[in-house]
Amino acid sequence: MINLPAQIDALSAIYRETPPFPHLVLDNLFSPDILDRVIDEMTALREEQWRLVESKSLEKVRRMRTIMELGDAGTQLVNLLHSASFLYLLSEITGVEQLLPDPYLQGGGYASMQPGDFFSIHSDRSVAYETGLTRRLAMIIFLNKSWDSRYNGQLELWDSDATHCEVSIDPIYNRTVIFEVAKPNFHGVPAPITCPVGWSRKSFIVYYHTVGDEGKLGVIPHSSIFAHSLRRQRPKLLALAREVTPPVLFNVVKKLIRLWKPDIDRTT
Repeated sequence: MINLPAQIDALSAIYRETPPFPHLVLDNLFSPDILDRVIDEMTALREEQWRLVESKSLEKVRRMRTIMELGDAGTQLVNLLHSASFLYLLSEITGVEQLLPDPYLQGGGYASMQPGDFFSIHSDRSVAYETGLTRRLAMIIFLNKSWDSRYNGQLELWDSDATHCEVSIDPIYNRTVIFEVAKPNFHGVPAPITCPVGWSRKSFIVYYHTVGDEGKLGVIPHSSIFAHSLRRQRPKLLALAREVTPPVLFNVVKKLIRLWKPDIDRTT
């Protein structure tokens, strides 16, 4: 049921070394039979089985309301993704040991984005909603046949300053993306979906956790950090720095910052 395109060592090297942060893109990883049945189940969901997550200029996405919305195919897929053998495979690829699944699929499972929906560039929350476990990995399985790139919907991975996109991933059928959940691993789907009415950008999302982070139990919990909010804060921080720094030194530091990261000034 799993079709790895290369040896685990090679996949691990790609995951670790591909910018802007650890991630891996795998095509045709899963059996089309199970994914086709998952698509059928998603399409058959009633409106009340979806939860619209909407926050003004930050996000407009749809998630299944609870894990009880899963059908037989969705349950079969989750059983595979949460199995000991699959957890071990993920650990081998990513180097994150002692991975734990999320049996409640908090923030995961069936996901849909309809015309006009978007998800601004952000860094994921650090802990699970209820269990307090530390989020370490995210997995997104795209379920879109005949998807046209003109419909938008690309998953974008941005640099650590959230100033520009470094990787754009088309959400095509049976494409799986695995990436590290950490601060400041910025990503999102910022361009509003423009697919035809009646279509949607479909995916299946799973998060993986550990107890603490690499032996550190005191992980500071935070919700999603949006790049848009950071950009609003930068002028305030710059003004504060100007107040507490001698003018000559402030101007020197500002010039050095421009030379080191010219993109910073374009966002402040």
